[in-house]
Formats: sequence, structure tokens, C-alpha cells
Amino acid sequence: MRVVCIDDEQLALSFLERQLAKIAEVEVIGSFINPLEGKKFILREEPDVIFLDIDMTPLNGMEIAERVLEKLPDVILVFVTAYEAYAVNAFELNATDYIVKPLKFARLELTVNRIKKQLQPRQKKPISRSQSLRIRTTPSLAFETEPDVFKPLPWRTAKTQELFIFLLQNHDVVIEKSAIIELLWEDYELEKAHSLLYTTIYNIRKQLSPYQEHIDLRNHSYGYLLELNRVEIDFVEWLKAVKALPKLTTDTVADYERVMERYAGTYLANYDYTWLEAERYRYERLWLHTSNNIATFYYNQGKVNEAIRWYHYMIEHDPTIEKAHFELMKLYGKKGDFAAMMQQYTTLHKVWRTHFDAKPSDHIIAWYVDMMK
Repeated sequence: MRVVCIDDEQLALSFLERQLAKIAEVEVIGSFINPLEGKKFILREEPDVIFLDIDMTPLNGMEIAERVLEKLPDVILVFVTAYEAYAVNAFELNATDYIVKPLKFARLELTVNRIKKQLQPRQKKPISRSQSLRIRTTPSLAFETEPDVFKPLPWRTAKTQELFIFLLQNHDVVIEKSAIIELLWEDYELEKAHSLLYTTIYNIRKQLSPYQEHIDLRNHSYGYLLELNRVEIDFVEWLKAVKALPKLTTDTVADYERVMERYAGTYLANYDYTWLEAERYRYERLWLHTSNNIATFYYNQGKVNEAIRWYHYMIEHDPTIEKAHFELMKLYGKKGDFAAMMQQYTTLHKVWRTHFDAKPSDHIIAWYVDMMK
């Protein structure tokens, strides 16, 4: 077991080294009072275990751990602290253990024995995927675990899940730490918020470790960058397909329908994050706009039944689309199906009363009154 110790108090550091030397199979390969030098050594030598004091300058233990774990996600952390309050953060960071000063040999030996057991079966190799990793975003976030089988990841905390979804939505863009803190922990003191951020980033990296061939979360300047490699996200792929569609003609309308069938419903429907709304709205408006284009195309081609089918699709997706109700009323009137026209008008009235406590637009009411004369 190759160990590195970091503590900015020389007496505490020397005492920890002496105690570790009494335990079989432990080799202390480096000890540092300067946390920056210790971090560089760790990244170069890749030890099995780091004993790390938390309350240090210029970098505290949480910051060092977060930066080291970005490069060495499998390294084992043991936090050493004089303050019991830090223990909560240590567990949040999913450290193997924490030890409160003054250090006791029996407690240290217990921790080392636990680490030995942890090291024996450890599998360091990531899951190998020769093809793309597929991610589904509706109604919930889920990863493909076997062909056409998608399962959600068991996130450690709700904030871990939310931050990953936020980074995934903004992949290949550097997101500043300050922006993340404002989004998720704006009511916390800055020191506590940074600690929670490091913890959450660590938890994301641990959860994504089987997928590191495809997803890389890196420190970048003053923020984080989530990079994707051979990853297919359902909504992103759908958006690409829509934008690649040629001009709508008799020869291409079937291509439009096939692409639209891939729309699986509301983007990340099972999450109520406020920041999702803009992206959700963008996808929905594109779906509705393209659906309306298809319905209008069929109407202009004299294919009334096909146009009716697409206006019904639009209403099923969003019952408050007044234009779709009105177009259906006109199409039923054109077919001479006045019972269906009246039923659609009644449905529109109910929707408007339920959702807006109002009546439909005056021009629709006037059209309907004129049709019923």
C-alpha cells in the first residue's frame, strides 16, 4: 500500500508517518507540509492512499482532493482533521474514512485494515465500449446498459443528479464555479458552498467512472468542462435530424414523419428544475412548428384526413394550442362533418375555461357562429 501524507503542521505530519510505519504493508512514499507540492507529487506518483489534513493553506484538503480525484478517480482518501465539524464534509466527499486529531494508533490501524480490504478486489479498468454510449433524456435521464435497455444512475444526492444534468445540457462549454454555486447553493456561505461543490463534482466523477471512455469532467480555468466522446443523447440527435431535413415535398414528407416519430415527449419531463424550462420550450416549439408545417402541407395537397391526424397530434401534445383546434374545426367544416366541428369547438371552450378561465379568441367564436347560421 503506497501512501502519501499531507499536513501543514510538521509535528502532526511526523507523528502520522511514525504511526503508519508501525503497520505492515504500508509504505509512505511521500510526506508534505506544502499542499501544492504534495498535489504535484500525488499526480506524478499515483499512490494508493492519501492521508490529507483538511484545514490547510493556500489550498484546503477538500480542494486538493477535488483536483486530485479529477485525474486519479480511484485513489483512496482519508481525511485528518482537528475539527469534528469537517467530518460531515469528509463523508459527503465519499472518503473511505476520516480521523479526528489527536490521532490514536488503534483508530489509524482500523482505517488501514479497512483500506487493505478495499484494495484487494478493486477493479480499475473502466467498462470498455467500442460503440457509442446512448443516453435517454425522457422522461428521466437514463444510460443504455445493454442494447435498447436504459437505466437511471443511482446518484448519491439530488444535487449531484441536478449538477450532472446541468453540465450534460451544457456539454463542451466551460461552466464557471460561481455560476454553479449561484444555481445550486446561493443561500450558503461561500466556503460551505465551495465545499459542497467539490463534494458534488467528486460524486459525479465516481458515478461516471465506468463511462470515462465517453464522458470526461475536467477542471478548466475557473470552472468545469464536460466533454463527450461518442455519446448519443436522444434529444440532441433528434434536433440534428430535424435540422438536416430537406425541403418539405411529396417525396420527403415520409422522412419528416419518421423523424417526428422519434420525438419521445417532453424533455426531462420528470424534473422540475427551473433552468430546464428554456431548453424544454425550445424543443417543444420546434416539434410543434414542424408538426404544423406537415399538417399545412397535407392540407395544401388536399389530404384532409392526414392534416386532421397531425393537428390531433399537436393537441395531444399541448391541448392549449388554439390554432390547432381552429384548423380542425375548419377541416371538419370543409368535410361537412358538423358534429365533429361542434365537438371540437366545445373541447376548445372547455380547455380555455380550465386553463385560462377565459373564452377562445373572438375571431374563432365569430367564425363558428357564422358557420352555424
